[in-house]
Amino acid sequence: MKKIICQLSVSLDGYFEGPNRELDWHLFDDELKAFVIETLAAAEVLIMGGRNYELMAGYWPTAVDDDPIKGYMNGTPKLVFSRRLKEVRWENSRLATRPIEEEVAALRRAPGDGLLWVGASGLAAEFLDRSLLDELRVVFTPVLLGAGHSLLAGITRRHPLKLASTRPFGSGVIVATYVPAARG
Repeated sequence: MKKIICQLSVSLDGYFEGPNRELDWHLFDDELKAFVIETLAAAEVLIMGGRNYELMAGYWPTAVDDDPIKGYMNGTPKLVFSRRLKEVRWENSRLATRPIEEEVAALRRAPGDGLLWVGASGLAAEFLDRSLLDELRVVFTPVLLGAGHSLLAGITRRHPLKLASTRPFGSGVIVATYVPAARG
């Protein structure tokens, strides 16, 4: 069965972005880039919220051509959940028209066994609250920001998780993979 995963970077004090939405603190060396490419290669659909879509659509179509991530970001189908956007124009993008549960059920029924990758904190919180997320990969970056936007701040209830694996990188980054405890 297809797995819905969310992979998000977070500072050690729990922020996925700084107070002014800055992301310049992320460590992204060759080793971590290879891991991201491995994950993107397994992704069948990238699931995004409207703000994340706008950021990505504003960058990846014109990113440098020798960046291997560019091909995955532009070529992989994208499903965008947004109450604000009326259309999406980035190649291989589609605006969700049905409720989250219906869209997810349709994705899971489609042929293939690739990952369905949720790439936004607010949307991941919604997926968690609706018991739709199969795996949460937290990329812990060795930095303390002191302020910012908390990872998964929009959740509305407790979510017990079980550690499934850890993967350390030479840069000090650690990827911890969790699954919902009830299903893990």
